[in-house]
Amino acid sequence: MARQARLDAPGTLHHVMIRGIERSPIFKDNRDREDFISRMGLLAQETGTRILAWALMRNHVHLLFFSGPTGISKFMRRLLTGYALRYNRRHRRSGHLFQNRYKSIICEEGTYLLELVRYIHLNPLRAAVVKSMAELDHYRWSGHGILVGKGKNDWQEREYVLLQFHEKEGNAIRFYREYMEEGKAQGRRPELVGGELIRSLGGWSQVLPLGSSVDKMGHDCRILGSGDFVAEIIREAEKKVRRYLRASDMKSSIDNAIKEICLKEGVGEQELRMGVRTRKYSGARAKIAYHLSHELGISRAEIARQIGVCTSAIAKAIQNLEGAENKC
Repeated sequence: MARQARLDAPGTLHHVMIRGIERSPIFKDNRDREDFISRMGLLAQETGTRILAWALMRNHVHLLFFSGPTGISKFMRRLLTGYALRYNRRHRRSGHLFQNRYKSIICEEGTYLLELVRYIHLNPLRAAVVKSMAELDHYRWSGHGILVGKGKNDWQEREYVLLQFHEKEGNAIRFYREYMEEGKAQGRRPELVGGELIRSLGGWSQVLPLGSSVDKMGHDCRILGSGDFVAEIIREAEKKVRRYLRASDMKSSIDNAIKEICLKEGVGEQELRMGVRTRKYSGARAKIAYHLSHELGISRAEIARQIGVCTSAIAKAIQNLEGAENKC
């Protein structure tokens, strides 16, 4: 089955899950955990990724963050690749450390942000890594202790999360603690890790007509949100795909035109693109510029970039051919 594309845009809220291959450990000791956290914090600041919640477990990690200006891929690739290389060197192992790709779910902020903060930060308690909320306060390997003031870092969005509870820090921490206590009995929440809640919110049939492209993706596990939110995310993703396909088709058309005219004029394509300026190459370049401009509507700046000369040279070549055509 083909992999589904990442759904992403700067500022999108993501719940990311990272698992060890075949459920094997990804942290053997505190040095590993410290290395992961250090890398995560530095990269978050460097890429503008805003981390709201996180929890490191023995063989998996949960993260909740707003993606930065470049989206999620760069941040995750650098985090996981850098960590895995160091882990393998330190523990004298080789091969993959993580299970396939990380799993990322786009989440509707207004409905799920606090639910996910709580779910992620309760992971150590659910797994019996800690035995009480008091122990969780001092658990170094999640963002919960940062929120309640038992730890500190420069990259976690502590104030943003606490402001969801109250504008005054003391009250915010108190309300956050109460919220966490209320969630202890909920246990594992599969709807928060796979997007299943879409179905209980009406699915696609109440958003778009049956038979639409979105209707066919009604159980998309990449999205957690209401019907309207899911439909909006899918529409934006489809626009992005269409833009990519148009650009890809245009690039193919440009390459084919250049190849065909070079072959017809008896010149080398590579030499032409490198800017060779003999009369024969200049003539071929003029014909290519004219064709790309008039037949495909390519801008002169893009034509110049493709065939190795300046924009003014393209403009002059097109003008000369237009003049010759008008004389005929």
